[in-house]
Amino acid sequence: MWERIGVILRKELIQVFREPRMRGLLLVPPLLQLIVFGYAVTLDVDNAKIAWMDSDHTPESRALLARFEGSRRFQIVATPQSEEEVHRILDRGDAHAVVRVLPNFARDIARGNTADVQLLIDGTNSNTASLVAEYAMGVIGAYARDAIPSQDKNDQTIKVVARGPMSLPAKTDLVKADTRVWFNPDLRSRNYFVPGVAANILFMVTLTLTAQAIIREKEIGTMEQLMVTPMRPIELMLGKTLPFAMVGILDLVMITAGALLIFRVPFRGNFLILLFSATMFLMTSLGAGLFLSTVSHTQQQANMASFFFSSPAFMLSGFNFPIHNMPQVVQYLTYLNPLRYFMEIVRGLFLKGVGISVLWPQMVALAVYGTAVLMLSAARFRKKLD
Repeated sequence: MWERIGVILRKELIQVFREPRMRGLLLVPPLLQLIVFGYAVTLDVDNAKIAWMDSDHTPESRALLARFEGSRRFQIVATPQSEEEVHRILDRGDAHAVVRVLPNFARDIARGNTADVQLLIDGTNSNTASLVAEYAMGVIGAYARDAIPSQDKNDQTIKVVARGPMSLPAKTDLVKADTRVWFNPDLRSRNYFVPGVAANILFMVTLTLTAQAIIREKEIGTMEQLMVTPMRPIELMLGKTLPFAMVGILDLVMITAGALLIFRVPFRGNFLILLFSATMFLMTSLGAGLFLSTVSHTQQQANMASFFFSSPAFMLSGFNFPIHNMPQVVQYLTYLNPLRYFMEIVRGLFLKGVGISVLWPQMVALAVYGTAVLMLSAARFRKKLD
């Protein structure tokens, strides 16, 4: 049995690496996604453009301006002098926000009253708007604390409130929060996206290649030759899927190495657990690809079926969009998505360093789905051969 499987396995590997298009499919998508999500795709706002409008013109307002200029997160790109200029800057998208110091700013600080700073934010991109608001409130809050004279800290509190189209909390000295970020202290979105690339690549490459495996034999007319050989359907199925499982593991190792060496993404877990989880996930992706191959009549149909199958799985995996932000009905649908569980395992191993004691529910789910999909695909495969 294993000798016959080995013959098919060698045939598939030779056929895959001999065709230039297939070689490109093995190498280009993993490298392209790694580069795109490592360098280009980011949710970080490290150089926010703001406009500064000073309606007070006092040393206190200039001191606040110096705080923004000294922050590595902000760049002053304009100094509007009228409301029309403010509207024009935001309409054109020349700045992410406009910081406006209102009149009597210094006088209110001296009297211990609330000194107002208006923060007008371009909310077109909600993620950028929330980050810019948070960073600006941090600068304003730090200024508010330092603006209190040391001898008066016990009997007065100065508040600097940011107001704008968003509902922002007031900064005050009455409560001080000590914030510590676990697992991703620098809050780099690269650390969040790059591990997910490994899961997506493993899923898409193995699904696409396996979907083409059987249909290619039909198109070139060699399926009949395989059917008259002593090889049994299970042996043919294993011989067709094992090469792509090896390719998937190779891509996983390559993406992991790139994440560690190029992008310096931390890997705090056990690599053997990652390989074991990937093997269980491969049962699902290979089984789904095999099923699509049996229901398709041409390679074009197989490719289209792979696309329509992988796109919803990708969108509902939590790769880009947090699952807990989705509608409740959609959240229930994500439990049917094996990619969701593998995505949680990969990020848990990379960023949190957790082990089987934490990840066992996801592993059990992958084992159940993988076994069910592979058995269904094997039954369909055997039926088609008959």
